Amino acid sequence: MKKIYLLLIFVGLICLSFTSGIQAQSNTSERQERTTKQSIQGLRVFISPANKDILYITSDLQLTKTVKIFNVLGKQVDYEVLTGRELHIGDLPSGVYILKITEGENKTTVKFIKP
Repeated sequence: MKKIYLLLIFVGLICLSFTSGIQAQSNTSERQERTTKQSIQGLRVFISPANKDILYITSDLQLTKTVKIFNVLGKQVDYEVLTGRELHIGDLPSGVYILKITEGENKTTVKFIKP
């Protein structure tokens, strides 16, 4: 039993010595790119209380929006170009989804739950 504990301690020390030289580096240009893009002003996303198959997407500017819908696994399940404010989601099964909305140069990511 002592040999097993000594072996585990030895392996742990070896692993620590290999990982002690690893350092994380941040990509500052990527971080700056994320912070320079503005979110969409006055964005509101909500499901119609009367009809659970319609998602309303509105904003202050009311420009044409591109909407990508992803499931929680990251798979794109829908892509729409909205000129109005209604997005029909009747084809989607109940669950959690992520919307990536683009309006002009502005982008926003929103999570929503379809009942």
